[in-house]
Amino acid sequence: MNQKNHNQTKLDRAVQDARKNREQREQGYRAKALKQYPWICGRCMREFDRSNLHELTVHHRDHDHDNNPADGKNWELLCLYCHDNEHQRQIELATRNDPKVNEIASHKPFADLAGLLKKED
Repeated sequence: MNQKNHNQTKLDRAVQDARKNREQREQGYRAKALKQYPWICGRCMREFDRSNLHELTVHHRDHDHDNNPADGKNWELLCLYCHDNEHQRQIELATRNDPKVNEIASHKPFADLAGLLKKED
């Protein structure tokens, strides 16, 4: 096989692999969600187009990435910032109800603030 045919075979293989990978991605939940929903963040209502679509994420409402029903009822599209905020809120909610966290964070620097302010009067 000469160099030209070898290069063409490598190129054909690369194109075939790229198409196969694209098809697999399109079968994933992100591609499905982007086809089902308008490209708008569900929280801040920011609109997206092809130039910034990489900043739009798929959020799983029940936080279970394996729960991907075909109708998309467990998904919502969120921008990167709103998605991060949603997960931070979930972390804070979980830690607020965790007694171990409350034991660790037991120092209350402003607990006697009213008493300290009265002393200055």
